[in-house]
Amino acid sequence: MDSLLAEHERLSKSGTFSKSLDDIQKTIDLLVNARETIAADPEATSLNLAKLQTPIKNSLEDLHKDLEEVRKHQTKYAKLIDKKFKDKTLPQMDYEALSSRPALINRAIAMHLLREGQFSVASTFLTEATKNQSPDEMTDDLTMSGTEQDLGLDSLRSESLRKQFANMYHILHEMKIERNLLPAIEWAREKSDELEKRGSNLEFDLGKLQFVWLFVGKQLQSGRPNLLEGRRQALEYARQELCQFRPRYLKELQQLCGAIAFCPNLQQSPYRRVFLNNDAWDELASSFTKEFCALLGLSAESPLYIAATAGAIALPHFSKLQVIMKDKRTEWTTLHEIPVEVPLPPSYRFHSIFVCPVSKEQTTDQNPPMMMPCGHVVANESLERLSKGNRFKCPYCPNESHPRDAMKIYM
Repeated sequence: MDSLLAEHERLSKSGTFSKSLDDIQKTIDLLVNARETIAADPEATSLNLAKLQTPIKNSLEDLHKDLEEVRKHQTKYAKLIDKKFKDKTLPQMDYEALSSRPALINRAIAMHLLREGQFSVASTFLTEATKNQSPDEMTDDLTMSGTEQDLGLDSLRSESLRKQFANMYHILHEMKIERNLLPAIEWAREKSDELEKRGSNLEFDLGKLQFVWLFVGKQLQSGRPNLLEGRRQALEYARQELCQFRPRYLKELQQLCGAIAFCPNLQQSPYRRVFLNNDAWDELASSFTKEFCALLGLSAESPLYIAATAGAIALPHFSKLQVIMKDKRTEWTTLHEIPVEVPLPPSYRFHSIFVCPVSKEQTTDQNPPMMMPCGHVVANESLERLSKGNRFKCPYCPNESHPRDAMKIYM
């Protein structure tokens, strides 16, 4: 990868791109000036065109040299890419889970574009996706659940949803680039009741970081550190805005105020992690995004991004599996399950699974896990085989029970 990165760096630093644009602009300027001159004096057209011939020829030759240099770098870069990432045949599956649900894919793409702030691209995509929707897709939309219909293509076209995401990106820009927490604090104050129901700490965390920013950050950014002024502004802010959080966050507020005693030497104080945390802004921005999307009924991360990343991680395993299956002349027999374990990161595991200790099979909606009165759990089919409709002994302890006493576990 080092050679590829080095060539990419060389290509990106090449000055021929800007030089090519300058040469093109010079050619355009020559032609525009010639047109104006000819328009002013039509009788001297032949003379003006003759004068124009040599400069245009030189300009085009310079442009050709510039592009030749660019083409040379691009060819070398392309060869390195081909050498590093050799073309491999992607694994072919007889069953495609979403092949019959294109509306779901279109919805995921549109939502991803909206979440990324690409509103004009999302609008064009939604227009074309709706215009080219097949009758099967329209019927498919009608049979969706209420939640799915709420997130349908038509709902994504709403101006309200776009304004929501535009507001989110404005707040994130102010927070991460301008170091301005006021728009985020105002939003959290408006959504205070909803955030409280979710048990969210976002409103207090925003106020806490604003206190820290007034205490030390604002003074450092200005280039004229004034600890006394920063301390005064932070205390004034705490009196006006943070008193409301005292019943729930008394200990945290005591820490903020206790740091005043260590003001000249925060680096060696017990509060350095609170006041000198370089990751605080990014962590709070991530928390804000999570809460903002949660109030819209959406996940914090883009489902399309998660699916694409998980697919990229799983693809090498499926490629290897296909080679093994081809050599052993076996087939993938499980329609809704993958036959091998894919080592996804913990953050990409969204659904709990249970493997029956008796049958060694993963439970499904048709064969759910059942908990016996003793607390041990087996799959429903194993329970029926063990009991045969009568009292039976638990396979893992001496307790006996009847199958009707078992409880279904929802995962």
